[in-house]
Amino acid sequence: MAQSFDNVGKFGQEWMDSSLQSAAVVSKGLQELSVEAADYSKKAMETGSAAAEKLASAKSVEKAFEIQTDYLKQSYEGFVAQATRMTDLYTAIAKDACKPFEATLKNLK
Repeated sequence: MAQSFDNVGKFGQEWMDSSLQSAAVVSKGLQELSVEAADYSKKAMETGSAAAEKLASAKSVEKAFEIQTDYLKQSYEGFVAQATRMTDLYTAIAKDACKPFEATLKNLK
């Protein structure tokens, strides 16, 4: 009977340790996501400003249409690439956050 309580206590301690490790992984991952989002936002603003300047200096409607089309294409491709990158980061965070619990749950058997 005493051994059962020892096992429960040991499991509780391992679970707490795993929780702290997981929280550290999530915290680091969220910081990385924040940096990634800020970098993307900065780049998008710079690209938009450059496109607006080009658009303002367009000499014809055809040239303005070409500039706008190029900008939209670049923006779309950049967004898709960034969305893929963010999805990969979220997936990696989730996987890494679960790893500490794997060993704890294996020891449960």
